[in-house]
Amino acid sequence: MKQLPFIIMFLFVFMISGNCPANESVQHKITSESDAKDKDNHQESKENIEWASAHDMNVRLGKGINIGNTFEAMKSWQSPYVAADLKSIADLGFTHVRLPIRWERDDRSMSTAPYTIYPEFFNIIQSVVDEALKNKLHIIINMHHHDALMANSSEEKARFLSQWEQIGSFFKNYPDSVLFEILNEPHGQLTPSLWNDYSKEALQVIRNNNPKRCVLIGTAEWGGVNGLRYLEIPNDPQIILTIHYYNPFHFTHQGASWSEGSESWVGNKWEDTESERRAVIEDFEIAIKVAKEKNIPVHVGEFGSYSRADLDSRVKWTRFLSRWFEQQQFSWSYWEWNSGFGIYDPQTGQYLQRLVNALINDPMSDF
Repeated sequence: MKQLPFIIMFLFVFMISGNCPANESVQHKITSESDAKDKDNHQESKENIEWASAHDMNVRLGKGINIGNTFEAMKSWQSPYVAADLKSIADLGFTHVRLPIRWERDDRSMSTAPYTIYPEFFNIIQSVVDEALKNKLHIIINMHHHDALMANSSEEKARFLSQWEQIGSFFKNYPDSVLFEILNEPHGQLTPSLWNDYSKEALQVIRNNNPKRCVLIGTAEWGGVNGLRYLEIPNDPQIILTIHYYNPFHFTHQGASWSEGSESWVGNKWEDTESERRAVIEDFEIAIKVAKEKNIPVHVGEFGSYSRADLDSRVKWTRFLSRWFEQQQFSWSYWEWNSGFGIYDPQTGQYLQRLVNALINDPMSDF
């Protein structure tokens, strides 16, 4: 019987030493509760983040560039994505990128209900977003092209809204430096009237899990300033108006194979004359008027000139527009990084430095 205290002592030491399954269960419970608490704290910090207002966000966007002809392209003309490009973009002095994406491509999502975007493609886009944020760049995620929606708007509406629900859900915990743009250049059967309805419905879908994220809305009839006369801007304080500008079109698209008759435009110049500047300012009168009346910030989501134009004219046009947009407190995103309108040649690894300077820091020239 004298051995009993020793046995009891041995069992006690054995249990508290962590060799007892019961103790493992207790330890696992404590760890799980701790992990859950950490997760709750992380979620709480996300919920308590102070989201920038649309006007403040537009200031933060500042100078940007489109990663064009990459994720919005078809396979036959898709430029490769290079993660290191985002560091290069930041190093040049840009503060955001616009990421055009063709979500409805058949290798990326289902064309029938429930219109699922494949996880593999979400992972690719997430890696781009993460790389942009790592390099202190804001990033605009958009829905680009969607030819089926333009051709059969009523039949494709469900897919359009479903995919925005998925995109919104996937990125809902990302910081406010990730922005959404509902649709690039609505046109075709997606008339101004339908676009007013569809954009409001898409915004509501986004707001279900992104109540404070800044969302960009553009105009029907190809996203230009003239479409502003038809646009009904939703009553939402976190909206940024986005418009595209390619005037004079015979200059910016000379020699572009997809523009009918463009070969005959080759040789058009832009001399940065007073009358040429006045034409730009007159084009934007309606945008300035709407921005003031609606108290809404403006982002110029695309502007650029094709490489068939002479470089002197491209530099003059780009420099004037960049500085003039900034004078109006417009943020802007140049079209584009490394293709026909681009500032970087991926084959040679060289920049069109004069065009880079025109975008980033050249002052507006005097007459």
